[in-house]
Amino acid sequence: MTPAHVDRQAAIEAEGLPSQADLERWVGAVLARHPEETRIELTVRLVDTEESRALNRDYRGRDRPTNVLSFPFECPPGVALPLLGDLVVCHPVVVAEAAEQDKPLGDHYAHMVVHGTLHLLGHDHLEDDEAESMEALEREILDGLGIADPYRTAPDSEEE
Repeated sequence: MTPAHVDRQAAIEAEGLPSQADLERWVGAVLARHPEETRIELTVRLVDTEESRALNRDYRGRDRPTNVLSFPFECPPGVALPLLGDLVVCHPVVVAEAAEQDKPLGDHYAHMVVHGTLHLLGHDHLEDDEAESMEALEREILDGLGIADPYRTAPDSEEE
């Protein structure tokens, strides 16, 4: 895997926060799918609902906390820096989603970091075809990490 340089910032004290090694492994798995990428440095900030809500409100116009926010670094013209950008992950939201979706917390964190890193690399899911492509890439990356399909839903029970 491509070595990632991750600045881990824990702005919250809580059980279940991902380690430095976890973050580097997850980001590295994404970068391995983009071997031409030279931007390999990013910050992952782990926050509470208050900080997530403020950032989501101020930058996306949505006054609620969210699982992950991606802030790509825009390098000034003529300057070459290996900075990819920043991810802000809201721990309480990720914990609640993992419980609601009956997923291991670490697996859901991996998904959020992979998803956010793909956004930093320019992937998006605004259009259906983009969403399908991005989700397929997420599935492949997570599978390589030994993590089940995050978009898998439980089969509907058949009524008789």
